[in-house]
Amino acid sequence: MTLRKIADAYPNYKQDIFGGDDIKGYDVYTTEGNEKIGSVYDALVDESGSFRYFVIDTGFWIFGKKVLVPMGSVQLDYDQHRVYLTGMTKAEAESMPEYNENMTIDYDYEERVRNVFRPSSSAAAQSTYDRNTYNYDYDRSLYQPNEGNNQKLRLYEERLLTNKQRQKTGEVAVGKHVETETAQVSVPVEKERVIIERTSPTDAREVTPGSVDFREGEVARMEVYEETAEIQKQAFVREEVSVRKEVERDTVNATETLRREELDVDVDGRPIIDKNS
Repeated sequence: MTLRKIADAYPNYKQDIFGGDDIKGYDVYTTEGNEKIGSVYDALVDESGSFRYFVIDTGFWIFGKKVLVPMGSVQLDYDQHRVYLTGMTKAEAESMPEYNENMTIDYDYEERVRNVFRPSSSAAAQSTYDRNTYNYDYDRSLYQPNEGNNQKLRLYEERLLTNKQRQKTGEVAVGKHVETETAQVSVPVEKERVIIERTSPTDAREVTPGSVDFREGEVARMEVYEETAEIQKQAFVREEVSVRKEVERDTVNATETLRREELDVDVDGRPIIDKNS
């Protein structure tokens, strides 16, 4: 049977399976003597996605090798981030076959691992299968999670998550164009004119002979002026326009129904329960 690493089978295994926690790195202890023998290096699943083995890195605690431990042979302590090997001593852990990431895990290798953990009463059952007929149901006790001492119940609640998106709602373009109109203006101007008046004296007097010099060509000159209107156009600033933006703030209210799980404890008899731990 082909085995894969947990991250290959479940890329989001931390969130989907362990509630945001990472089983990798958990310390591994024996239940016999509570001796530390290593840490969790990885986990292996089969083609169906079922968990089969923990990969334990013994580091410097034993001989620096990695070994496989069936899922049913461990107890998980999520609070302490620990894994306990049930019914195994440090000496027995040292005798386990070594695991290498580059190796091919075949039937013979898995049988060596299983024989370390199988109870003696199941030895006779091995004669009922071979490498072609074996499946993990023959060793259910080795591959069923041991939840007897590490059950964990998670209570969930819903929360409102808010977010804002900025989107374009319109556009304002401010420009200018030219309008024409006809303007009239009145300019008062002055014009000079010459008025010639000829009058006959009422008291005709004689002029002494020889006292009058008759000359031809005598001319009286008078300059005549007039005003003309000069009309010009000149541009002036009539108005200034300023374009700017102001931010108006508003609050959007939303109402949703949120669900939350509460713990129900059904007591039978008179057990001692510490609800605060």
